[in-house]
Amino acid sequence: MLSKVDKKLDHFYYHQFMGAVLYGVILAIALNYFWKPGHIYSSGFTGLAQLIDTVTDGRISVSVGIAAANLPLLIIAAFKLSKRFAIFTALAVILSALFVPVFATKTVLTPDPLICAIFGGGLNGMAVGTALRCGVGTGGLDIIGMLFKLKYHTKVGSVNLAFNALIMIGAGLTYGWQYALYSIIGVVVSAHFIDVFYKQQQQVQEMIVTDRPEEMCEHIQRKMRRGVTIIDAAHGGYTGKNKSVLLTVVTQHELPDLREAIHEVDKHAFYSESKVEHTGGRFFEPEP
Repeated sequence: MLSKVDKKLDHFYYHQFMGAVLYGVILAIALNYFWKPGHIYSSGFTGLAQLIDTVTDGRISVSVGIAAANLPLLIIAAFKLSKRFAIFTALAVILSALFVPVFATKTVLTPDPLICAIFGGGLNGMAVGTALRCGVGTGGLDIIGMLFKLKYHTKVGSVNLAFNALIMIGAGLTYGWQYALYSIIGVVVSAHFIDVFYKQQQQVQEMIVTDRPEEMCEHIQRKMRRGVTIIDAAHGGYTGKNKSVLLTVVTQHELPDLREAIHEVDKHAFYSESKVEHTGGRFFEPEP
């Protein structure tokens, strides 16, 4: 029994380690092959590190800027969030700082800023989404967002927007306003790819119509750690048969398991899914 637990833990930490490595490598490729040649700034603390590098004329490099800007937040995360999360996030930050000079190149794939913004943003979104999917934070605004969510139970979109707006203004003042606009395109592309690769935090409400509510509820709760609300006394408008309506909220990542659970209990159950903007109360979220 203990050996099985150890294997699961080893696999879990290996998963996080590989997520941190992939994040560092992909970010370094995006920075050196697309952002630098195209004069494109990233969002968040990576963009801040790029801006510091530009303003100081390279005396404070991007690598140093990434590490220095994240250090205070990593210390806070260790005390306020979890030590495991802080350790693997620190690993991702350190590896990205180390890989940036390792992947430095004079090769210019294309000087076109639009292409650099799209492909750099896509790679960055892939890197961040993969890291988050593996349970690894990427520092900076991710930690700030989690701290705000923990304390105020709300998202910090306005804080992220204001911070990134300052980065884009820096891009405009440094290279010209057309590059600020290209950088904004890169940020939008990056956000899209994060959503594609990381679905754990995208919540979906499932409505299930069935005549086997108790069995369905028990099976869903046994298969998944999710609560279910049963609304009785419903009936089919066409058939006139008595039905029950079940409501539950899961993450996008859990949808295949939920659909499988529904099918295993009642192959003829009707269900529909809708995106959830916000949840309150006791919605279970795994520890970071």
